[in-house]
Amino acid sequence: MVEILDETARLPVPERLEAALQAMLDRYHLGAKQVTVVLVDDAAMAERNLADRGVAGPTDVLSYPSHEPDDTGMPEVAHLGDVIIDLDAAKRQAPEHGNDLTGELLVLAAHGLTHLRGFDHPDEASWRPFLEAQGAILAWSERWRGG
Repeated sequence: MVEILDETARLPVPERLEAALQAMLDRYHLGAKQVTVVLVDDAAMAERNLADRGVAGPTDVLSYPSHEPDDTGMPEVAHLGDVIIDLDAAKRQAPEHGNDLTGELLVLAAHGLTHLRGFDHPDEASWRPFLEAQGAILAWSERWRGG
């Protein structure tokens, strides 16, 4: 189950984002898991980025898994985690990446979901699952739109 919380009240197509993320959860055999996506503006993201990462200014996406891979002995929970996306950043960077706003939001959501699945990208080689997920969600989106 995917829950979208739009703190900006500016999400253009919430059902597309929700359906795309549910399709990604199903793709990775996580369909019974819950994910919350929160859309914020630059100010809220900058605040969160500084508080949680010690980095000044906004970033495009942050992920907060409910369970870390090294959490041994912890009970498994249905909530996979939260993905926070900066809608302002997505709007700014979409043209650079050849996406419309919705496409960029899908890419960022797939990126965040990949982190929730336990992946990170400390080096070039580790980007593969992220790029695969981002490509898959855009391909799904094109089929959803009938394109």
